Amino acid sequence: MSSPASVPELSPENPENPVVQEIPDDVAPDTGQVPSRATIARFGAGYLFFGICWAIGLAMVANVLLPQRLTDIGVSSPDAWFGTINSVTAIVSLVANLVFGNLSDRSRSRFGRRSPWLLFGGIIAAVSIFLVGVVGSPVAIMVIYCVTMVGLNMMLAPALAVIADRVPLNVRGTMSAFFGGGATIGYPLGALIGAAFITATTPGYVLAAVLLGLSGVLTLFVWPRERSAERQAAVAGGFRDLLASFRPPAPRSAPDFYKAFVGRLFMLISYQMIAAYQLYIVQNYVGQSTVKSAATISTMSIITLVVGLVASLGSGPITDRIGRRKAPAVVAAGLFAVGVAMPWIFPSSMGMFLYAAIAGFGYGVFGSVDQAINVDVLPSKEEAGKDLGILNLATTLGQTIGPIITSTVAVSTGAYGLIFPISIAMAVIGALSITRITSVR
Repeated sequence: MSSPASVPELSPENPENPVVQEIPDDVAPDTGQVPSRATIARFGAGYLFFGICWAIGLAMVANVLLPQRLTDIGVSSPDAWFGTINSVTAIVSLVANLVFGNLSDRSRSRFGRRSPWLLFGGIIAAVSIFLVGVVGSPVAIMVIYCVTMVGLNMMLAPALAVIADRVPLNVRGTMSAFFGGGATIGYPLGALIGAAFITATTPGYVLAAVLLGLSGVLTLFVWPRERSAERQAAVAGGFRDLLASFRPPAPRSAPDFYKAFVGRLFMLISYQMIAAYQLYIVQNYVGQSTVKSAATISTMSIITLVVGLVASLGSGPITDRIGRRKAPAVVAAGLFAVGVAMPWIFPSSMGMFLYAAIAGFGYGVFGSVDQAINVDVLPSKEEAGKDLGILNLATTLGQTIGPIITSTVAVSTGAYGLIFPISIAMAVIGALSITRITSVR
């Protein structure tokens, strides 16, 4: 792990020169006190609930209902349209995550800096994702789905910043495990639930909307209430200062920040190359019908759910206990690469099931540990939302680039075989970048 967190305080002798004061590993940055076990448990439960709900709702649509919707409305070349929609919405997510992370840093609400964004983000995401299943034009679907990504990232960026704001250093791995573990559980569960609605999609969109709405609203009830931010110093400056606040940290002053960025970017490219196209891979690469592919996706989802639950929830507390983050992340990336190789070697249902088991376990560990690494390499606590937003650009870029690579390979070669070695190479590059981080053990 990194060294204890530190915050600037004004020196009584010289108020203009801040003195850096270290915060003990077991102290919450926002209160300056050691939180009770009940408080830590509430944060963990909130993050787990949050991750499960938004991931189920999104995965139902992104992995099953949206590609099926494009087929149902008679779009020509639905796989190409699916790639286009994923690319456009990922760019929107990229911008939204950075914007709302920064705006939450600058918020001075009596309800806190982060809480209002979770509330309104959940409402926006819920309404818009329902409308995705109502409209009948691929262009309209793409536009409304972009609004969904705006609402989702209005929640995600501030929620992740709460770890830096309010969680002691010695349990950040555990909180990151709950945050990543909820999503790791939610994604396969969402695909499983989505597959059940593949022949009747409208109720599926209703359920997805409810889950996205609940992810923002109920999480705020589970977490301890955030302190008012009204008395915090207001952020001075106008629009020009707001634009300047989006400036990323200087590479020379925060090299590990960018190594973590590269590690996440290539790992997400590797993941999204397969995950975003798993329905088409099962149908067009393995060669299964719509009904049989739904059964295969369901089985894969159950496998991933089980191994992801064990991997994600177990890895975070272990890294807190052993005080190491990098080695588990690198091993996890290697396991993911091995899992991706399974359907490449065995283009069958069994190959896909092995992928779900091995890659699912590897990605579950990586997702949990990676969040803790990202929080540990932040150069500034006061700009945690913005800096985490920049790191989350790696996720969005991965979500953009991964499907583009898969779509390009599938369209240009007429097959999916080459996507597997490319995905493996991306995972290896990500792991190598993480090994070069020096401020985190």
